Amino acid sequence: MPIKSFKPKTPGQRFKNVADFSGLTPKKEQPSKPSKLIAPLRKSGGRNVFGKMTVRHIGGGHKRMYRVIDFMRDKLEIPAKVASLEYDPNRSAYIALLNYADGEKRYILAPLNLNVGDPVLASEGADIKPGNNLSLLAIPVGTLIHNIEVIPGQGGKLARSAGNYAQLMAKEGEYCQVKMPSGEMRLLHNRCKASIGQLSNTDHENIAIGKAGRSRWLGIRPTNRGVSMNPIDHPHGGGEGKSSGGGHPRTPWGVPTKGYKTRNNKRTDAFIVARRK
Repeated sequence: MPIKSFKPKTPGQRFKNVADFSGLTPKKEQPSKPSKLIAPLRKSGGRNVFGKMTVRHIGGGHKRMYRVIDFMRDKLEIPAKVASLEYDPNRSAYIALLNYADGEKRYILAPLNLNVGDPVLASEGADIKPGNNLSLLAIPVGTLIHNIEVIPGQGGKLARSAGNYAQLMAKEGEYCQVKMPSGEMRLLHNRCKASIGQLSNTDHENIAIGKAGRSRWLGIRPTNRGVSMNPIDHPHGGGEGKSSGGGHPRTPWGVPTKGYKTRNNKRTDAFIVARRK
């Protein structure tokens, strides 16, 4: 889907561009949806259940309703048709509304080349077409996949954002080698399910926010540099005049950044065949 830019009639429009939503179903043509597919979404402001801020730079933003996405894909052997392709404010990929043969409606993540009216099926015998859901055992080696389970029956966890995909590289006994979007090679059980294809909205990475206000609409508050702070607030702070901080880059709490590994999960180390690039 192409990107739309603007004539710079105002300073905020000079560098701004937006996704061209021409491939999505217009709002007036979208079918009615049951209320169970939409839920209220409360803002956290970056605070945990105790009211303590655990994530900085979060707050404000436009009101949103949550779209309940079917990551499980557990309606097996029941054919469905794509009723509409829609924008979801809670994620970067687009979503598709499915009409199942038994009358139920569900949202799924929309892959590339999935169009309104296309048939979709979750089954071990389904065709290798975008949107269909199968176990890794039934998917041919080399296929591009998304919404991949880590534990069988738990629901898709991996490769769920715009333009993302993983690739099934090999099968060895009960496990399959999958190349992640990061380049990491990982072993997953062959009973784990995945959906076929690359996810939609591949141009998401090329979108320029363009102005500060647009970040505020998204709920992103300003980020202050460490070197502009006082020493009590940040390890980079202080110094006479404009200093560059000194020492290695680190967080306000002294943890090194830019390449410092913080992963600590020995339980799943054996399933990583090759680290990411």
